Formats: sequence, C-alpha cells, structure tokens
Amino acid sequence: MDDKGPTPEPRTEREPRRLQDMPREVEAEHSFGVDPDFLHQIVVCLDENRHEQLGEMLEDLHAADLADLIEQLDPEHRERLIQTLVPGFDAEVLSYLDAAVREEVVELIEPKELAAAVAELDTDDAVDVIQDLDEEDQKAILENLPAETRQLVEEGLTFPEYSAGRLMQRDLVSVPPFWTVGNTLDYLRAAGDDLPEDFYAIFIVDPLHRPIGAVLLGRVMRQRRPVVLADLMTEDIHRIPATMDQEEVAFLFRQYGLVSAPVVDASGRLIGVITVDDVVDVIDEEAEEDILKLAGVGETDLHLSVAQTAWRRVRWLVITLFNTIIASFVISHFESTIERVVVLAILMPIVAAMGGNAGMQVVTVTVRALATKDIGPGNVFRVVGKELLIGIINGVVFAAIMGTIAAVWFGNTQVAAVLAAAMVFNMVWAGLAGTLIPLALARVGADPAVAAGPFLTTTTDVLGFFIFLGLATLVLL
Repeated sequence: MDDKGPTPEPRTEREPRRLQDMPREVEAEHSFGVDPDFLHQIVVCLDENRHEQLGEMLEDLHAADLADLIEQLDPEHRERLIQTLVPGFDAEVLSYLDAAVREEVVELIEPKELAAAVAELDTDDAVDVIQDLDEEDQKAILENLPAETRQLVEEGLTFPEYSAGRLMQRDLVSVPPFWTVGNTLDYLRAAGDDLPEDFYAIFIVDPLHRPIGAVLLGRVMRQRRPVVLADLMTEDIHRIPATMDQEEVAFLFRQYGLVSAPVVDASGRLIGVITVDDVVDVIDEEAEEDILKLAGVGETDLHLSVAQTAWRRVRWLVITLFNTIIASFVISHFESTIERVVVLAILMPIVAAMGGNAGMQVVTVTVRALATKDIGPGNVFRVVGKELLIGIINGVVFAAIMGTIAAVWFGNTQVAAVLAAAMVFNMVWAGLAGTLIPLALARVGADPAVAAGPFLTTTTDVLGFFIFLGLATLVLL
C-alpha cells in the first residue's frame, strides 16, 4: 500500500511559480495579480543583480501579471527589468501595458528584437501594440517584420482607429459548404501550426469567399465523418463591416451573446474574425472612457509625467472656471439683497451643490444608458418622465429637511420658505436637465460623456442662484 499521501495536483501552465508552495486557502486569495511581497523580491533581485533568480521568478508569470509588475516598478527598476527580459521578450506583455508605459518600454528594446517578438503575436494583437506608437517607432518595427506579417499589420492599420478592422484577427478557419466533417477534420489536422491559436467556429463561405454560415467547433467534433457541413451550419451569423466602430461591435456581442463573429470588407468578403476576448477589452475601455470623460480627465494619466497630467487637467478646469464666472456674474446682480439679508450667503452653496450633485447622478446614468443603447426612441419619454418625478420627490424631501433646519437655525420662516422653494426647483431641473442634456448632445453628434457635465453644472449653478436670490428679493425685501 502506498503511504506517500495524496499526489499533489499539477500546476497549471499559467500559474505563477511563486504560488506553487502556498497552502490551498492562501492560493485561492492570491492566484492572480502581483502581490507586494513578490514586487519587493523583484526589486531586491534587480538591485543585487540576481539575474538567474529573477529569471526563475518570472519564468511562469502570465503576460498580464508581468505587465502589472512593469507598471508598478519605478523607471529605474523598470529599465533594468526590460534589459533582463531581452532578448526573447514576450510581445504579448505590450498589449497589457498602459499606453504611456508601453511607449517607454518600446524605447528600451531594439527594433529588431521588438519586431521578432511582435511577429509571434496574432495580427489583432500586433496591430493593437503598434497603432499607439509614434510614427518613427511604428516604421522601425514594421521594417523589421517578416514580409507576410508586415503586410497584414499594415493592412490592419489602414482601417479607421477604433474600428472592427483594427480589432479583428486575420487568422481564421473557412471552408466550403460541400465539405464533410471528415474533410474538415483532416484539413484541421494537416494545417497544424497554420491554424489560429484559439478559434471557436468554422466559417462556411461561398465561391466568392463571402460567409454564408458558421459551425461551432464543438458541433463538428460530435458528428460522424460523412455529415456535410451545409447540414450543420447556422445561417444566423452577424457579419461585421470592417469599418464598424468598436463600440458598436461590443454592443453586438453583448446583445446576442456572441463568442466570435466574421468581419467582412465592402464587397462582403470574409477578411477576419473578432473573438469575445478582444470584445471584453473593448467593453472595459469604453466604460473607462465614459467614466473618465465625465470627470473631465479624458483618459487615464496615472503613468504620465507631472507636466502632461497637469496640462490635461487644466483644460477641464478652465471650463469649470468659466462656469463659475457665469454663476458669480448672476450673484453680483443680487449684491444689495445679500447685503441686506446676509444669511442668504450662507445658504446659497447648499442650493447649488444639491442641484449639481443630483444632476450628475442622472447624467451618469443617462450617459451609460446611451452607451449601452438602453435608451431609444421607444422609451425616451418614459425615462425623462421618471427622472422628472424622481426630481420632484427628492426636491420635496430635501426642501422639507433644509426648510426645517433653516427655520430653526435662523428663526426666520420666510428664509426657510425661500430656501425650500429654490431647493424643489433646482432638484426638479437637475432631474430634467440630467436626461435632456445628454440626449440632446447625442442627437447632434456630440459626445455626452464629455459635454454633459459642464452644461449641467452651469445650468444648475446659474439657475439655482438666480431662483434662490430672485425669490429672496421678492419675498424678503
């Protein structure tokens, strides 16, 4: 009887080596990402030039985790690590890096070495890596790529930025409808390394190489060899034009639960395929973009220099300053009212702040709903009506709260009534403007994620101050 105990489960190919001896319950908590202890060990190895130990620690690290590690290192240690990783640098790491860090890493690698690494990538990943580089770096890499790979990458770069043509990979499996399962399996076995690394469907094409259907790989594997593919294929496929915006592609995948979809050119010929792993990245990018734009940042600037980050934020702050000047101009017209009823100066910020915050809640929800196409002609009036009703309810609730506080605080019921009335108006306007402004901007072709915030803030501040001080002038003077 064998008394050695249970055989330990083998490590998966992508499991980081540093986790292999961890207890099971600890491993579950730290099975991905780069933990602080590991980062510290890497820094120590770099400082002490322990290259052999460093290589062992990084050997089984997934490309995404290695990218996280590179981003978390300071520039000096980052340069040392890249020098350790070349030659033989895994270009897949570049596709996971922040754009600013990617440019820095590219500058540290010789064009020939970088081109050799990029040549190993799928065409979509190669295009993704190259497209964000400056023209000089792009040219240096392209000149050192193998002729066939270079042609495919250059073709990919001719498509519009953020389009399906940039997103697709050129490697796919397509066969005629009269082939049998046996023909197809023999072809797949014979193709070997010429097949895509990962694929989910076999596309059926007509003599002009236009997709007419698709068969999932799993379904092929379950059939007998004589079965003809035309009897297995589904004609319900979603052909994606190469010029389609990637946001539309993401919506299509999300709407219909797609795993892959064919990409066609202007004549309808099959030229590529988009898979769900690429769409997940797009969904993440689009959601991040909307959030950052609402905050006036535009794109993440975590890894940019102080000067670049400051300049990008200054542009948004200038718009905010302009909005504030307009609000101050409105307040200046009620200078005499504020001088005679000083308590108004204390209460004014409350009205503007509540309206602005309530409005940004509605804008955020509306912008996201527009991005996911949850708002359309059929339900736009219902959505606007709902937000208007919510604005009324919130206005009444906070009017009662602040009216009571103001009456007790200052012992003046007229001031309390003015504050309550202004609060109701501004909360109602916030709900209405928070939906109408993004909808109007989207209708005229402007990006509501960028422009809705400034418009909303200006209107809630200006109207909030005007109504509050105007009512105070009529009632209290």
